[in-house]
Amino acid sequence: MNSFIHGITAPDVKGSPTFREILPSLNEFVGNLIVVHHTHFDRCAVGQACEVHGVSAPGWRWLDSVKVTRRAWPQLAKSGYGLANVCEMIGYEFDHHNALEDARACGEVILAAAREHPEIDLLEMSTWSLAWREEGTGKRATKRATLPESSGEGPLVGEMTVFTGQLSMVRKDALAIAASLGSEVADNVTKETTLLVVGDQDVAKLAGHKKSSKHRKAEQLIERGQCIRILAETDFLAFVEAEQLA
Repeated sequence: MNSFIHGITAPDVKGSPTFREILPSLNEFVGNLIVVHHTHFDRCAVGQACEVHGVSAPGWRWLDSVKVTRRAWPQLAKSGYGLANVCEMIGYEFDHHNALEDARACGEVILAAAREHPEIDLLEMSTWSLAWREEGTGKRATKRATLPESSGEGPLVGEMTVFTGQLSMVRKDALAIAASLGSEVADNVTKETTLLVVGDQDVAKLAGHKKSSKHRKAEQLIERGQCIRILAETDFLAFVEAEQLA
């Protein structure tokens, strides 16, 4: 699953230092600098790695370039804020899903936002509320009326979340959690989906057609260029816990 997302395989990292071994060097390098990341899940992943290795989470200053993007460019507030699309808009070419290229691209997004709004502190901008609602009509509105309604604000505003596979919690509770964090929720993967959460038991058996139909459809849409993040349920819950403690 990880290799599908970022293209890094086991042979690529064979013999490399572990996270525990490299963390002191990372802390020294970062110092008081601001760490830019595109979506909150990168920050969550670092926290999980620290937990796995039994080390304290670094006290870095984080800046989510998605939050800045959605506030700096109103046309991207609800959709289109994936890294590839934003870079295309600002005219920056890069090799997507390459770690170094993605990191440089995040920096270019922040620089472009700073040029667009030189009068605003970007760290302050990233904390602004981005609450919005749309009233639906027709069959789609009727269908969504049976699902939890988005709270309209929170770290998942603008996301469309779908759950698949066997979860550790009741499905309606999972949908309610996502909605409470600002996400719209749906039962099926569509062109509107931005986040697919996969039950951990399904993650353990991802070979071939053992993936759920939702999972396979999401991968097909990703291959066609749609920005969908696929997370294991454990990763999603770790993110939720981190937000509750923030």
